[in-house]
Amino acid sequence: MKEWQSLAHTKWECKYHIVIVPKYRMKVLYGKVKVRVGKILRELCRYKDIELLEGHAMPDHIHMCISVPPKYSIAMVIGYLKGKSAIRIHREILGITKGFTNKNF
Repeated sequence: MKEWQSLAHTKWECKYHIVIVPKYRMKVLYGKVKVRVGKILRELCRYKDIELLEGHAMPDHIHMCISVPPKYSIAMVIGYLKGKSAIRIHREILGITKGFTNKNF
């Protein structure tokens, strides 16, 4: 029997396979950057009670299998993960603190 997760009035199992690709599919995810990006994504998932089931970072993309509660739409989750992770990558890894426009990673 499956292990269904539950909220107050629902039982659910919503799993999604997501691929996040940097701009122009640049090969920038390696070494310390790869480890730090993984920690950032895990932390952001934990903030919204999203379960990160599996994740794998390649030099030019990231695969993630996540379990999302039905109270969040998948579009909102992807927008949140991509937006917040991009800001944190620019601040923490690249050292850019203001003026995020026309900056690509």
